[in-house]
Amino acid sequence: MNETVNQEATTTTATEPERTFTQTELDAIVRDRLQRERNKYADYEAYKEKAEKFDAAEEAQKSELQKATERVSALESELNTLKKAAEVRGIRDQVAKETGVPASLLTADTEEACKEQAEAIKAFAQPSGYPVINDAGEVTKKMGATPQNSFSEWFKSVQK
Repeated sequence: MNETVNQEATTTTATEPERTFTQTELDAIVRDRLQRERNKYADYEAYKEKAEKFDAAEEAQKSELQKATERVSALESELNTLKKAAEVRGIRDQVAKETGVPASLLTADTEEACKEQAEAIKAFAQPSGYPVINDAGEVTKKMGATPQNSFSEWFKSVQK
């Protein structure tokens, strides 16, 4: 506080009478003191309004920052997903070239799994033999039959 109060120990002597104040004088002293105190905080409302505006602007920036952070996070996630998809596509294309199995049939994510899958597809796609149809109309299937073997067996059966 800017006020300095001189507080000296005074002794009351018979020559100095104690000062007494009238109600009007006391009211003037209190009013003067209150006015000085009010003058200290005269700009309080203006400062309060400025502080509220500053807080609102800070909140707006904070939410803009949070929005930007969330957007960056979402874009990073999308980028990682696309990188992983491109990597898997590259693996499938490479295995498809090496094995001759179409890449669209491969669904695995790793190279080893794609190779195993391609080998299984190739084994499944191998012809296990052509059916042999007898003159009686019975269908029998011989394992490992090739078109040449099937034709020669048919020809032999016709020749008999």
